[in-house]
Amino acid sequence: MIVLVAGVAGSGKTTVGVLLADRLGWPFEDGDALHPAANIAKMHAGVPLTDDDRRPWLAAVMAWLDDRIAAGEQAVIACSALKRRYRDQLRQGRPELRIVFLQADRAVLAARLASRHGHFFQPALLDSQLADAELPPPSEPAVVVMADQSAAGMVDDIVGLLGLTAYGGTGTSETAP
Repeated sequence: MIVLVAGVAGSGKTTVGVLLADRLGWPFEDGDALHPAANIAKMHAGVPLTDDDRRPWLAAVMAWLDDRIAAGEQAVIACSALKRRYRDQLRQGRPELRIVFLQADRAVLAARLASRHGHFFQPALLDSQLADAELPPPSEPAVVVMADQSAAGMVDDIVGLLGLTAYGGTGTSETAP
C-alpha cells in the first residue's frame, strides 16, 4: 500500500506524512521535492501554477509511485493532488494507492502558512490553491480527514480509516510482528 496525503498548502501534508510514515515504519517522500525548478521558482515568486505547470510534476509523482509499486514497497507521499482529475490520474493502474485528503478552513490554513518559514510556497498563493481544490465527493475512492486538529490526531484518523497497523500492515491482510 502507498498512502498519498493530499490537500492545499498549510493542511499539514508533510507533517502528517512524516508522522504517518514514522508510525508505520515506511519511507516518506515529499512531493514538493519532485517539482521542476521552474515550478519552485514560480511559487517562490508568488505566481500560481497552471495545469500545464503541474504536468511534469504529476509525471514525476507517478514515476515515484510506479518505482515503489514495482519494488513491492509500502510508502507515504505528500502531494497536493488538488483536483479530482489529478487524483484519478495518480490512481489509474495503481490499486495499491490510497488517497487521504486533508481538509481545513481558510483561517486555519492561513495561520499555518503565516507561521511557516523557509518554504518556497508563498502564503499569498493560498487563495489560488483553494480555488483549484476539489474536495473528494463520496463517490471518489478517497478518505477525507479534518485538518483542524493536531497532526497526531490526523495520523490516528488515517490509521483507523485505512485499517493500518503500527508495523506497516493492514488490519485485515497482514499481522504485526
